[in-house]
Order: sequence, then C-alpha cells, then structure tokens
Amino acid sequence: MLACARIGAVHSVVFGGFSSEALRDRIRDGAGEVPHHCDVGYRRGNLVQLKKLADAAASECPSIEHVIVVMRRSATEELDDTIVMKPSRDVWYHEAVEKASAGCPPVFVDSEHMLFTLYTSGTTGTPKGIIHTTGGYLTGCYATTKWVFDLKEEDVYWCTADIGWVTGHSYVSTARWRAARRCSSTRVRPTGPKQDRFWSLIEKHKVTIFYTAPTAIPRLHEMGRTAAEGARPLLAASPRFGR
Repeated sequence: MLACARIGAVHSVVFGGFSSEALRDRIRDGAGEVPHHCDVGYRRGNLVQLKKLADAAASECPSIEHVIVVMRRSATEELDDTIVMKPSRDVWYHEAVEKASAGCPPVFVDSEHMLFTLYTSGTTGTPKGIIHTTGGYLTGCYATTKWVFDLKEEDVYWCTADIGWVTGHSYVSTARWRAARRCSSTRVRPTGPKQDRFWSLIEKHKVTIFYTAPTAIPRLHEMGRTAAEGARPLLAASPRFGR
C-alpha cells in the first residue's frame, strides 16, 4: 500500500475473508491489472488457500496482466503440489525482489490524485467503490492520529483493525509511521487461543495505546476484562473515522 502511494499507483485492498466471486467483482469494477496476494492465509485457525481463490477470480478478469504471489509461511511447503503458478502471468514476490533495484524515487502527484479505492461489504446490495484522494486522505490520517489519538514518539501503539476496511487502512498502515516509537499491526482474535489474548499481548509489548474496531468491544465486555495495567483507555473506531 505504501509502495503504491510512493509511485502514484492506485490500489484496492480486498478483505481476505471474501469469496473468489467478491474478489472478481471488485477487480472487474476497478479494471485491476496486478493482483498481489499471499499463497495461503489463516482464518480462525484454519488454512485458507488464497492462491486458489485468486486464480478463480483472475480467470474471469481480462484486465489482469500479472499476478504477484507472496510465500507467506514455511507451512506452504506442505502445499507445493496444490499451489500452481501460471507461466508468463504469475510471479513469486521473493524472486521478483531479487532482480529489482533498491532505489525507488517517489512520484509527485496532485493532491487530488486517486490514492486508493475501497469497497463496501455488499451486504445491502452491490459493493460500492469509494475513491480516496492522496492529499486529503493522508492529511486526515495524520491529523486524527496526532490530535485525536494523541500518539507520541514514546508510545507503543497497537492497532487490531482489519486492513481490508478503511479503519485498518488508516490506522494500521498509513498514519502510524510518523508518530509512534514502536507499532504493531498483528491481526488476532480477541478470544483465541485464550480469552486474555489482547491483554497478554498488551502486557508483553508494553502497549500504551490500543486501537480496535467497534465489533470487538461487545466481545471484550462479555469476557468481563479490563485494559492491562499501564495502558491508556482503548480507542474504538467511531462512526466518523471508522469503517
């Protein structure tokens, strides 16, 4: 995402829990040319073969020129027979990086240049692609992180939001790099593998500002837990700045 912003390329992140049809529809709508995904992922402890889902979507998207695949974990060695790379289209990320130059001059763009599109979930109809421009979005993210979160260089900040939604876009990837001394963006379940998952990580990494999505709050209330000692009050995505 940050690399796309550096070179002025438009990106669109799709939530990893969607079907291949949902991915296909978003690629078609935005005329996507270069899908970038991991070979596998994990969701609720189960292995998800992202490459197969992406292949199913790509087969119905004529705009695609190349597919970049990231080898995510050593566990993928067990899937060598099931992960099929299509010649002339699919590229392993680690192989491409070995041949790439270390230099990448930034491309300067107008403040109204399209930065990314992000689609609604589609639960109430056809997913709608929302356009976010470069200047306004980046300024808004930085301002809210600095003045609403009060994030300082000495803070240890943790955002649990999913990067497939705008709150994750904003506060996992974009805003945090200019403010906090140390950041984490680990995606974990509040209740797994144990109910104290959030608080054990807060204690382990000495988190001082904890940001989570509103859907997690009821689960935390159900567990009857409070924030770890030493952490400031947790920040939930509000309707104004959330998804």
